Amino acid sequence: MENCIFCKIANGEIPSATLYEDEDFRVILDLGPASKGHALILPKTHAANIYEISDEMAAKAMVLAKKMASKLTEVLNCDGFNIVQNNGEAAGQTVFHFHMHLIPRYKNDGVGIQWKPGTLTDEVKAEILEKVKG
Repeated sequence: MENCIFCKIANGEIPSATLYEDEDFRVILDLGPASKGHALILPKTHAANIYEISDEMAAKAMVLAKKMASKLTEVLNCDGFNIVQNNGEAAGQTVFHFHMHLIPRYKNDGVGIQWKPGTLTDEVKAEILEKVKG
């Protein structure tokens, strides 16, 4: 897309702190990191979200996420790792170009990627199973 900031970064039109690059992706350090080493996986081709990205590119992105999480864990000596991918404004997506957050975690880092568990009722379970399985 012509005005997509992540397209421009992924394709080298805007400078970035690049950790990795291949023909399909660029991995950069996030300018607003949640923790030390927070990085973004940016595909070089535009897709707004998970619903638009091809299956092939989605698969490649996950394989790359595993590779980068392993490398970052090794070099940063972090205690854990979040791989986050948001879709839609309600889910926290602010740039509408598919991307994955690689967030190294450290004990007591205060990064808030948690939620209070709810309860799966029998009614809701039955409704979802019926709709998904058809």
